[in-house]
Amino acid sequence: MQEIERLKLLQRDREAFKSRISVKELEKKAENPTETVCPECGGRSLVRDTERAELVCRSCGLVIDNDFIDRGPEWRAFDSEQRAKRSRVGAPMTFTIHDKGLSTMIDYRNRDSFGRAISSRSSAQFYRLRKWQRRLRVGNSTERNLAFALSEMDRMASALGLPRNLRETSAVYYRNAVDRNLIRGRSIEGVAAALLYAACRQCSVPRTLDEVAEVSRVSRKEIGRSYRFVSRALGLKLLPTSPIDYVPRFCSGLNLRGEVQGQVVEILRQAGERELTNGKAPTGLAAAAIYISTILCCDRRTQHEVAEIAGVTEVTIRNRYKELVEKLEIEIIL
Repeated sequence: MQEIERLKLLQRDREAFKSRISVKELEKKAENPTETVCPECGGRSLVRDTERAELVCRSCGLVIDNDFIDRGPEWRAFDSEQRAKRSRVGAPMTFTIHDKGLSTMIDYRNRDSFGRAISSRSSAQFYRLRKWQRRLRVGNSTERNLAFALSEMDRMASALGLPRNLRETSAVYYRNAVDRNLIRGRSIEGVAAALLYAACRQCSVPRTLDEVAEVSRVSRKEIGRSYRFVSRALGLKLLPTSPIDYVPRFCSGLNLRGEVQGQVVEILRQAGERELTNGKAPTGLAAAAIYISTILCCDRRTQHEVAEIAGVTEVTIRNRYKELVEKLEIEIIL
C-alpha cells in the first residue's frame, strides 16, 4: 500500500514538472514569436509596433499578430537622469567587483527614502550598520585579495583609458587564475597587470608592456614574466599584435587627417603582404609608416614627435623607414 502511494506521488510530481515546462515554453514563445516569415507574401522583414501591440510585415502591411504583451517598463524617460530616477532595479552584474555587484550598500547620506533627514539616534545606528556591512562584505582572505586585485585592475584600466568590455574580460581572466590557484606565491599586482595586458591583446585594443608598466606598481620585467606564465597556464591563444591596431591612437595623438591615416594603413597592409612585419616590433613599424605618410601627404611631423607618441626611439623609426621605403619602392620627395 505504501509503495502505491509513493508511485502516485512520483506521478503527480512528474506531471507538475511537465506543466511547469509547458508554461515556460509558452512564455518564451510569447516573447519570441515563431512567425519569422509573413504568411501572405513570404517576406522576412517583420516589425514590432509597440504602440499598437502589433506584429506587422514591412513588405505587404499584413498584421500577423496583435495584442501581444509589452514586457518593458510602464514609465517613459526622456533623458538619463529620468531613467535613473524612475528605474526600480540596481546596476547590472559585473565581474569587475569581487561579489559581482550583487550585494547592497547602505548609503552614506543620512536620509530616508523620501529624502528627509533622519534623527541623530538613527544616524548613529546606521553608522554602526554601515561599518559592519563594509566589514562583512569581504568574508575571507580570498575575497579580500580578489577585491584588491580587481580594484587595482580597474585603476590601471582607467589610467590607460580602456573600454568597459576589456575590463570585464580582464576580470574574468583573473577569476579563472584564482580558481586554478595560479596566484599563490606570485605578486597580485604583477598578475593583475599581466592579465590586463592579455585582455588588451584579446580585445584588439593594444597597449605596450611599457605603457602598462607605467601605470602599474611593478616593473616591466615582472609583468612580462607573469604574462608568460599565466597565458600558458590558462591556455590563452593570443595572436601577435598588428601594427595597424596602433595607427588610430598614434594618428589621433599627432592630430593627423584621415587621409594620412588611410595612407598609413595601406603601407602597413603592403608590408604585411610582403612579410616585412615578421619579427619587427609593431609600434616601430607603425611609427615609421606614419612618418612616411606625413611626408607623402604633405602634413609633415618630425621623427622626434612621432617617436614620442609611439614610445620608440628615433633610431628605430629611421631603420624601419629605410626598410619600408626600399622594399615597397616608395618614392620620397624631400
